[in-house]
Amino acid sequence: MRMQKPPETKRYHALSDDLADRYGKKTFKVALDGGFTCPNRDGTKGVGGCAFCTLRGSGDFAGDRRLSLRDQFDAQLSIMKRKWPEGKYVVYFQAFTNTYADSSLLKRLYETAAGLHPDIVGLNVGTRPDCVPDDIVAVLKGLSSKTDVTVELGLQTIHPTTQKAMNLCYATADFDDAVRRLHQAGLAVVAHVIDGLPGETPAMMLDTIRHVARSGVAGVKLHMLHVMKGTALGLRYESDPFPLLTLPAYVSVVCDQLELLPPDVVIHRLTGDAPAELLIAPQWTRKKFVVQNEIDKELRRRDSRQGAKCARTHDDL
Repeated sequence: MRMQKPPETKRYHALSDDLADRYGKKTFKVALDGGFTCPNRDGTKGVGGCAFCTLRGSGDFAGDRRLSLRDQFDAQLSIMKRKWPEGKYVVYFQAFTNTYADSSLLKRLYETAAGLHPDIVGLNVGTRPDCVPDDIVAVLKGLSSKTDVTVELGLQTIHPTTQKAMNLCYATADFDDAVRRLHQAGLAVVAHVIDGLPGETPAMMLDTIRHVARSGVAGVKLHMLHVMKGTALGLRYESDPFPLLTLPAYVSVVCDQLELLPPDVVIHRLTGDAPAELLIAPQWTRKKFVVQNEIDKELRRRDSRQGAKCARTHDDL
């Protein structure tokens, strides 16, 4: 399905606007925990996980995996309805690697999740680029005939030195291969990118976004590196602090990245949340709306918008 470009009054193509346009009302992600692990934790690819990943597999705001999917969904929904009584819902499997299981098990899990509520309109599956074999792609393709399916791939960076330092245990080629096969199956792909990884310069971060832009993904998630308690990176930082991006530097990089992304790419995130009790640094990321407002202000100051310096659009594919 072809994405629409943002209206001229908008500086970037925000997910909230895209979902409201697509489904006719405000649409929310409901994060569930499917009980997965990761090949970078169980020894298949590595141990300890990615250096920045928390003990909950970066699913710190997902449901409680000790509960059934039904109970998780109902608990999350009851919280949302206090503020938004009505809406549509996208089930989001975020924690750990949500394609790391037998295809028949995944098929049952995804179908169960998609059927939890009549107002569920889609399924988002977060995973590693090296964990989408052909049989899993086939399961996702089959499900896409019943609901909208999006696959979120954790790229983070294209630079091998950083990939090794962060113990990612996958390569840029894995991302490229996964995107190609998912696109062949007609599935939407979102790339997850982390800015401010140790040792990376703004130029390196822009190189990652150029690569993502060329890949033709439907959406992008951007956020600043969170240094968290209980992670390998957190232990390193507490013993020997390394430089982190300041808020102005982060805002500048994100605006540069937005200018390089095609205008029809949906921006799923421009900053991220971290549990307050786990966040070590940078502390400015606690004020999510301040970060978003500073990005908006910088785009207005530049009189710029998403795609302003993009070398290609999806029409070129």
